[in-house]
Amino acid sequence: MARNDNKKGQLMTEGPIGKQLILFALPLLLGNVFQQLYNTVDAMIVGQYVGENALAAVGSAGSIVHLITSLLMGITMGASVTIANHYGARDTYRLRRSIHTATVLALLSGVVLTIIGVMLSPQIVLWIGTPAEVVEESTSYLRIIFSGVLFSTLYNAGSSIFRAVGDSKRPLYYLIVSSVTNVILDLIFVVKLRMGVEGAALATIVSQLISTILTYGTLMLSKEEYRLRLKELCIDRQEMGLIVRIGIPGGIQNSVIAFSNVIVQANINSFEANAMAGCAAWVKIDGFAVMPALSFSMALTTFIGQNMGAKKPERMQKGARFGILLAAITIEVIGLLLYVFCEPVLRLFNDNPEVIRYGVQMARSIAPLYMFLGLSHAMAGTLRGAGLTKIPMIVMISCWCVERVLWITLSINYIANDIRMVFYSYPITWATSTIIFFIYYIKTDWVNNSLEKKKSTAA
Repeated sequence: MARNDNKKGQLMTEGPIGKQLILFALPLLLGNVFQQLYNTVDAMIVGQYVGENALAAVGSAGSIVHLITSLLMGITMGASVTIANHYGARDTYRLRRSIHTATVLALLSGVVLTIIGVMLSPQIVLWIGTPAEVVEESTSYLRIIFSGVLFSTLYNAGSSIFRAVGDSKRPLYYLIVSSVTNVILDLIFVVKLRMGVEGAALATIVSQLISTILTYGTLMLSKEEYRLRLKELCIDRQEMGLIVRIGIPGGIQNSVIAFSNVIVQANINSFEANAMAGCAAWVKIDGFAVMPALSFSMALTTFIGQNMGAKKPERMQKGARFGILLAAITIEVIGLLLYVFCEPVLRLFNDNPEVIRYGVQMARSIAPLYMFLGLSHAMAGTLRGAGLTKIPMIVMISCWCVERVLWITLSINYIANDIRMVFYSYPITWATSTIIFFIYYIKTDWVNNSLEKKKSTAA
């Protein structure tokens, strides 16, 4: 049995590795599914009750939201690794300082992001070449979403605290509550009150507010060592340095990749509104499909982070091998199933044959090669947990951004002006990053490198 000094947290430095990773990853998976429900329910209800243009508007705005929030997600990732290190090392003082520092950073970042996003929404929609017929709806949706982005930022920071101490269940419970609220509010605002995309956006931010209140209410009322106290909120320079050092590379990576996805979206926008709607529908399905890989990646980050704090290199190696393999197998099975059944699933969003045709094209261009996406995410999550965040940043920016943009530019202009050339950019770049990560794992002693780096940083 793993030692568990904390009533709610899970210390993963002892006990059966496979069981711990699976039991920790399952709530993360369900939580990610419910989080994805926010935008998916918006898209389904908007597509069915408002129309193709509204669905296209929601899809186009979604890529922008992802771009802007990705940098801040790096902060929560850096906080999670730092907190997991302290928790694994049983350093209560540094644990508390890092938790309160991360909360202040999330609060400040969310406020800045809200102001910038609300002000620039009209310009952003135009920058990505949104067709004239959906500009107004995209702008309205984006502006309302940005108005509540502080709640999303705070929730992600709070849930990263729970994950770092091995508690993946409570974020799941809160997401279930907020997701059910989101569905109910969507039906009221969009279907009954006919508020269109504005109603869908409003339902989303109200639901995010609820999950934020539940998360921080629990942290503040907790009697555990990771309790959040308002009087202790501060920025500890040492902890901020660790969070930023680990988090900024991941944030830059996420932002640059998200930017490449905006370029992908801009190329999709250049075809027609039906293409935008079909791809928007598939992207929502794809968001669910990749959840197992993302969940195992997050579980590996916590597992590796705690065991690095406890200085247990053998458990780091064994956990990495198990988690990486399981992530790849799980997502590949899902990809093959979606290849076969993508058409009926897409009809949940819209019945227009042209919309369905574009969605099926995208699905069958990328789903069979999901294995490479799973391998890349899991290996990157492992390295992040070890504090080696620059490696995933360099690999993923090179492959998922630079290579992807080059492929789209050259293939569209010199091979065929076919939307499938845009779709192929995903599996091609996933495969390239997998190969590079694999070579790094084989050629380097990443476990001892991470332990040495931690030792030198502490000194």
